Amino acid sequence: MPADAKPAVFHRAILPTSLSNSLSTALPNPPPLLTAYRKHWAHRFGIAPFLPMTRDEMEALGWDECDIILVTGDAYIDHPSFGMALVGRLLEAQGFRVGIISQPDWHSAAAFKTLGQPKLFFGVTAGNMDSMVNRYTSDRKIRSDDAYTPDAQPDKRPDRAVIVYAQRCREAYPDGHIVIGGIEASLRRIAHYDYWSDKVRRSILPDAKADLLLFGNAERALVELSHRLAKGEAIATIRDLRGTAFMAAKGWQPEDGWHEIDMTTPDAATMPVRGERQRTLLRLPSYEQVCADDLCYAHASRTFHLESNPGNARCLVQAHGDRDLWLNPPPLPLSTPEMDHVYGLPYARAPHPAYGAARIPAWEMIRHSVNIMRGCFGGCTFCSITEHEGRIIQSRSEASILQEIGAIRDKTPGFSGIISDLGGPTANMYRLACKDPAIESSCRRLSCVFPGICENLGTDHAPLVALYRKARALPGIKKVLIGSGVRYDLALRSPEYVKELVTHHVGGYLKIAPEHLEPGPLAMMMKPGIASYDKFKELFEKYSREAGKEQYLIPYFIAAHPGTTDSDMLNLALWLKRNKFRLDQVQTFLPTPLALATAMYHTGRNPLRRIGATAEPVYIVRGGRQRRIQKAFLRYHDPQNWPLLREALRHMGRANLIGNGPQHLIPAYQPAQGAADQPSRSRSKHLPKRRF
Repeated sequence: MPADAKPAVFHRAILPTSLSNSLSTALPNPPPLLTAYRKHWAHRFGIAPFLPMTRDEMEALGWDECDIILVTGDAYIDHPSFGMALVGRLLEAQGFRVGIISQPDWHSAAAFKTLGQPKLFFGVTAGNMDSMVNRYTSDRKIRSDDAYTPDAQPDKRPDRAVIVYAQRCREAYPDGHIVIGGIEASLRRIAHYDYWSDKVRRSILPDAKADLLLFGNAERALVELSHRLAKGEAIATIRDLRGTAFMAAKGWQPEDGWHEIDMTTPDAATMPVRGERQRTLLRLPSYEQVCADDLCYAHASRTFHLESNPGNARCLVQAHGDRDLWLNPPPLPLSTPEMDHVYGLPYARAPHPAYGAARIPAWEMIRHSVNIMRGCFGGCTFCSITEHEGRIIQSRSEASILQEIGAIRDKTPGFSGIISDLGGPTANMYRLACKDPAIESSCRRLSCVFPGICENLGTDHAPLVALYRKARALPGIKKVLIGSGVRYDLALRSPEYVKELVTHHVGGYLKIAPEHLEPGPLAMMMKPGIASYDKFKELFEKYSREAGKEQYLIPYFIAAHPGTTDSDMLNLALWLKRNKFRLDQVQTFLPTPLALATAMYHTGRNPLRRIGATAEPVYIVRGGRQRRIQKAFLRYHDPQNWPLLREALRHMGRANLIGNGPQHLIPAYQPAQGAADQPSRSRSKHLPKRRF
């Protein structure tokens, strides 16, 4: 059946009465629970110790074929922090036979035939990271290692891995079904600016020549898709799943009676929210339009982000030549029982034995940590979390989290009694939600905490405090650490939480991310003002003193973010010097696909405001030299940066900051060659004896 054929029935799922998620129950035609499906017949084969990566492993399990084969750019680690393991075990729990092809040799189709042709489909992902972010720095230089590869070896995945893997799957089995997903596919689901090629690329879906794209956390769509295919439904007729994208003939609609709103130009009609959203589609500027017109690109980006709330989002359609790209509304968040189910599956919690004694850095980092929630309502414009996981927090139950801590204690070799992290995308959004489900389902704000914390947002940290206390009270648990991810403007709403955190859960250092201190960059980032950081710092130091501990905040800052001038970076450098911070780890803004800050970088316009015939301009740092200057301000203490900074300060008319006194930012002299490679010995008495 052709890809633009109409399905015989536009499928609507029926909700079991046990679904507890308030947003899901508030919507018409909500989905079934993940655990409500009748298991596929192959469940009789039981649970695999590891999902098979070879034919021998398949035969040992009694399989003659796989129902689904997952192709990934990462090493296969059977742990819920790794996408291929999480969805693989979830599909296994539904009764499907799931195989893994990990980091295949993409130079031919041979490696993609290792497990044979799957009965249902290939599921293709680049891995836990976008392959371009994984392989290249913000300066477009190739990285020397890969944390998701045995022994951190580089070059084990191709550029644009989803496209390459999907094409090889098609080459191996021309009549097979291909479904793409994960972070790379999710962030490239519509026409997007690609920093590495410095151009607008079309959706990844037609380039990959896949049948479907699953975006976001795709458990719901993946489970339903698998069962419908197993029952014989043609993949070309499955066009109604939330969280999916597909290509169709131009002008195609799934049923009669749909209403199309023309949003193809910045001065098009406004977007009414009321009315029948189930049969409303918004037509975005076409791929050709966003390539040719920066205003159209900024307008498309703004429209896309305003349609990100699963409670009120409508279908989006974007023409690509003579075909339409369809994006169904985002997936509904998982309820707490569903989150518990997903994270409670029988993971081996270890790398596949095929890797032997090889060290996989990403596994070493998370092996003693626990993910307690998903999503982030912060809406930081440079971050990809909200585009992928959404703004609605999905939390596990206390019992599920404590059970996983116990499993780490009892089953993980080398566990010393220290849980290295207990958090998620943001450490302290556990169980935080809108006070009213009706308001939540109708809200169109891009952030719940900018420019200030929404009055409808619940900010009670008591459940998280209770979780911390129970976690560290478990037998055999010496310490539970929170290393980063604290949203400090939220934490200020709960001094009890800050005290609990500082007294018991900081291992000497706590990383937080003010990102900047100047109002211009912060407004473009949608981050709180530096006053919130100062207040949090006061509480942090107060409770550290009361606990008799010497502890330090490590702030993270971004250089060259849209809206950041050289003067902004100079002011930040002076602030760092006054506060005696010497940063080793600094970052330069990296424009990732779909992010609002990336739209700013590409267009020089501000999509946080309505885009009309004109739009608010945004100052952009593009050239490599100016990006290096802004980064150098963050490391003003490094002698290697002094020549560049001297020239920049003179150009800015701030040569008064060059000299050898305490009032100067950098000295007038340059150390001899070799001396500049040595770390500075001067330290504040307020800093630890370890540089950061």
